[in-house]
Amino acid sequence: MSTLPEIETAVTKDQTPVDEKVNGNGVEHKAVSGMNGAPTMEKGQEEMKIAGKEAESEAPEKEVKKEDVVALEVEPKTGVSFPVKLDDGKQLTSVGLRKKYMLGMGIKIYGFGMYTDNDTLKDILKLKIGKAPAKPTKEMYQAVIESDVAMMMRLVIVFSSLTMNMVKKNFDEGLGAAIRKLNGGKKNDELANKVMGQASDDIKLTSGSVIEISRLPGHVLETKVMGGVISKVESELLCRAYVYMYLGDDPFDKDAKEKFGMSLLSLF
Repeated sequence: MSTLPEIETAVTKDQTPVDEKVNGNGVEHKAVSGMNGAPTMEKGQEEMKIAGKEAESEAPEKEVKKEDVVALEVEPKTGVSFPVKLDDGKQLTSVGLRKKYMLGMGIKIYGFGMYTDNDTLKDILKLKIGKAPAKPTKEMYQAVIESDVAMMMRLVIVFSSLTMNMVKKNFDEGLGAAIRKLNGGKKNDELANKVMGQASDDIKLTSGSVIEISRLPGHVLETKVMGGVISKVESELLCRAYVYMYLGDDPFDKDAKEKFGMSLLSLF
């Protein structure tokens, strides 16, 4: 594993969640005077009914349709929540934690969720593997790594002192090692640098910042930082190397890889 020298001097700051309060609008009812100056019962009741109808028309709808509710899965080591399904149909297959170890201490860097196009992945598995094995196998993970199935890794920062420069340096190191592993031991730092190399060091990352890295059909690796596209690189080797960091021989989170494997079994 690579190291993060800058993290040794960084200070982790507690993040206190803020609750939002929404105030509703009240309805003021006024009495109506009759001929002798006394309130008239019939007119008062009529105006109250009108006011009530106006209030109902102005009040926001409180009912939430079942199809609008998005289920969430919480990564237990960080408390980060991930929607179980994205708008484009990709489904959450596993969640995990990226840690860096220094001086015997494990520092939580980000929680991550792995999303896949399960319909296409199901076809790939049946073609490459055939019948469902009793437990996840290396061949299953290899089929996913080498395929062109659409995938997305959503990374949610939890280390509040992380900088963009730290992200770039460690990303290049980790991806560079994966490229060497899959490329017969040959380095290709230029290829690894294409993913995060163009990201500005001025980008401010805080706890909760989101980075999304997607493998798109056609062996394209797209990187977004807080919604903005940083790079879009077409390379089969690069795509395989990125997925390998999560599903290969030395994954970022072994439990997350195992859970991903169990989700693959459910597709047979």
